[in-house]
Amino acid sequence: MNTLSKRASLLALASSVLLACCLRAQSAPATGTLDLTARITPTAARPEPVRQFTFYILTKSYDEIAKEVESADVIPPRDQFIDGLKLSPELKIWLKGHDTLDLMMPDFDKLLTPDDIIHVPEFLLAYQRSNSGGVTNGLPKPRFTEADKKDHPEKYEKMKAEYLSSLKKFIGLNPSTVSGMELELDGVNPQRKWAQLHSDQQRRVQRLAPDVAQTKYLVAKTDTDLDGRASVQGLPAGNYWISSLSLDANAGDRRLRWDVPVSIPPGQTVRIELTNLNALEAHTTSAP
Repeated sequence: MNTLSKRASLLALASSVLLACCLRAQSAPATGTLDLTARITPTAARPEPVRQFTFYILTKSYDEIAKEVESADVIPPRDQFIDGLKLSPELKIWLKGHDTLDLMMPDFDKLLTPDDIIHVPEFLLAYQRSNSGGVTNGLPKPRFTEADKKDHPEKYEKMKAEYLSSLKKFIGLNPSTVSGMELELDGVNPQRKWAQLHSDQQRRVQRLAPDVAQTKYLVAKTDTDLDGRASVQGLPAGNYWISSLSLDANAGDRRLRWDVPVSIPPGQTVRIELTNLNALEAHTTSAP
């Protein structure tokens, strides 16, 4: 065989090898398989399989999906919420200047100054009620009446100013008389309404987020068997999250949820264990 023939043969052989490699590369699956095992370990007990439980394969973290839903369900900013309350303008100003909405929290009286009590109508009324009935010795008493306000307005304003001035001095000299007045503020306490707004929002998010996850981000779902095992085949190569959505898996005293990232390479099987270590502790639902 001459040199030219040898070169032609080698070129043909190299082309065949290259073609075979290309065909193998093209025929290599662009999908992968996910094998998962889910187990929960109760306190001071052995791990238990999470049986017949549905897991969802998502293209986005369920936590991020919930935040997406929450961002579309906007709660009014704090100051806007305060503006909408049926309270005196003085109390609204006080609330905006203080980092609390709970007028009945422990040690609330330590936030108040004599000026606050005198100038905020709700605080003044609460102080008067908590110290009424002769329980506080030396407490100044008003010498004017509502009738004076109509019949003798100038006298009324003068006597009211004198009363408030003497009351302010009394409060400054007797700070212990402020303690307990928060019990009289239940009817105007905005904390309950503020907490209800947030509680209602969270309930809406918990209701809507699973639907959004399954509508926009679901790739596959699978149920575990009696050994807590499940498998998803034919997953396109990429990054996913294994999620239990808003569902809790229970074992003994533990209630867990999962939102675990996983990467699926083409043509490979990825095995992952879902345990206490990569789970989130589910929150117990309670009244707001």
